[in-house]
Amino acid sequence: MVSRVSYVWFLVPGLVFVAVLIAFPVVFTLWLSLHDYQFGRTMRFHGLGNYAALMADQVFWQGLWITLTLYVVCLVAQLVIGLWIGLLLNARIRGRPVLRAILISPFVLPGAIVGLMWLVILDPSLGPANYLLTTMGLPRSDWLASPHVVVPVIAMVDTWQWSPFIALIVLGGLQTLPDEPFEAALIDGASRRQVFFYLTLPMLFPTLLTAAVLRSVDLLRFFDVIYVTTQGGPGSSSTTLNIYAYRRGFEFFDIGQASAIMVLLLVLVLVIVSALTYLRRRLS
Repeated sequence: MVSRVSYVWFLVPGLVFVAVLIAFPVVFTLWLSLHDYQFGRTMRFHGLGNYAALMADQVFWQGLWITLTLYVVCLVAQLVIGLWIGLLLNARIRGRPVLRAILISPFVLPGAIVGLMWLVILDPSLGPANYLLTTMGLPRSDWLASPHVVVPVIAMVDTWQWSPFIALIVLGGLQTLPDEPFEAALIDGASRRQVFFYLTLPMLFPTLLTAAVLRSVDLLRFFDVIYVTTQGGPGSSSTTLNIYAYRRGFEFFDIGQASAIMVLLLVLVLVIVSALTYLRRRLS
């Protein structure tokens, strides 16, 4: 019989992987955030000085507001649109396999490719988006070059890319629901609207929360599409915390403050994801 101690050795590769690729970078970033460190200069302990500087930094607070705004707008839009597409895919319609294949394509594209594609589409001078507006007699838009609409436009791009991902999760959840409650409700005379709001939606809610958790991690660290399309501009109108940390670290070489921003962003991600996970467990 194999001893219990021998089973521990099977855990060693996983523990080493977690320690090297997850725990060490987090601890090292936290350590850097407590130091005044810039490339080419001597590192010195700074305590909570980087965090205190961020508390008085208007760009940081603006970045936090933009990060949360994009998170809420994108998450709500993607859950609603993804739920609608998932219900559509679950219906018995012709061409459903082809439709599923088409819907997969946006979220399998790399973020940089998506950003470049929409950068061409939304070009104020030559892009087809403004051409369509002028064809319909509507005024042209600056799109990503306008500080007033850049955040909604970025939210639209991310929603276009990731709503199909939510739809596939919803589709999987719909196909695991039992048929008996729905058949009984229809026999008792319930309308399809009542079936949706009183049966489908409550039973699907844990699946939607799972999708929300998966998207929350990505949305709160939104970087690639924003960097390719606007680089946080115009000005700082689309500068999220991730973009701001990148600027502080690789444009101003202030590694200590960039690390502090990333530590605060990590705390934000953990708080929101933990809250959603707790809610899902309570409803399961």
